[in-house]
Amino acid sequence: MTSEQLLHTAILIPSLEPDHRLVTYAKDLENAGFSHRIIVDDGSGESFQPIFTQLEKEGCVVLHHDVNHGKGVALKTGYRWIQENMPECEAVLTADSDGQHTVPDCLSVISKLYDGEDALYLGSRDFSLPNVPPKSRIGNRSTSVVFKLCYGKWLPDTQTGLRAFRASELPFMISIEGDRYEYEMNVLISCARRGLPMIPVTIETVYENGNEGTHFHPIRDSWRIYKLILGSFFKFMGASLICVLVDQIFAGLFASWLLPLLGVTEHRTLVWLSGFLARLISSVVNFTLNKAFVFKMKGSTGHAALRYALLCVLIICLSNLGVQLLTALGMARWIAKLLCDTLLYFVSYNFQNRWVFSEKGDQK
Repeated sequence: MTSEQLLHTAILIPSLEPDHRLVTYAKDLENAGFSHRIIVDDGSGESFQPIFTQLEKEGCVVLHHDVNHGKGVALKTGYRWIQENMPECEAVLTADSDGQHTVPDCLSVISKLYDGEDALYLGSRDFSLPNVPPKSRIGNRSTSVVFKLCYGKWLPDTQTGLRAFRASELPFMISIEGDRYEYEMNVLISCARRGLPMIPVTIETVYENGNEGTHFHPIRDSWRIYKLILGSFFKFMGASLICVLVDQIFAGLFASWLLPLLGVTEHRTLVWLSGFLARLISSVVNFTLNKAFVFKMKGSTGHAALRYALLCVLIICLSNLGVQLLTALGMARWIAKLLCDTLLYFVSYNFQNRWVFSEKGDQK
């Protein structure tokens, strides 16, 4: 890590109702080489202005919100300022104002960025340590598991505020939706869908006074976060249910009316052909719903359709193979079928999310 690199690095700290520790933290950052420190006062109120005035005297850029808008808005306010006022900026580091992110950890994360690939670098805490409050341990672990199931990426600390990325990603970060704590989760989801690597960097696990200084609301903000993580999956389930209904309706129509009208009367042929045609129609409906409403892909339909067809063939083959293996081991066929199809349902969601309807996958 060189002093020249730090001169081209902006550290952004959103702050709501800080105490004197923020001034000390800013001084320590400057002593470590972080000369560009941007603080966003997210509507802290008049009684906290002496702290922000002191920060300005220490050489920090302080941006003010008249009222509290949320951490997501505060971060994007800082991103816009950096974009407009620091053309020489090469890297952006965000940190929290409550003392959780030490100066050595800030240096460690930004050093990994300069030495590594274009990615989002995440300062990751160890939640197995005894000093971690139970609500933080349970909340982060459960969020990591759900994120892995939905987006195929294990992140040991999904709620870390210590993050670093190249300045070229500023327009992307500004475009991501979210006003409050859910914004940071939306960043992870957007990076997963875009294919931007997310690289954890182990940092010190600091919880001062049992994390009493946090402005995270456990019920309200957790709801916002999980609504984002699971939102597309629930839409995916809804699209699947609609397609099951479409499949059943068309199978009945083909078997009882259209195929007999065309002269197909042999029972086995009737059942097979009606099922095949109905599945073909429901697959087209499922592809359309997933592309437009679940994953909201704007890229080429042709490329995505080809990937979708390949995935369907793969899922069918894996399902048949899995059922055969499990029944050979003595499992009842219906249990084997249920187990395999349930597992492959999550596999299908992950592949559609990360490959079939991915903007990066379309570029490839």
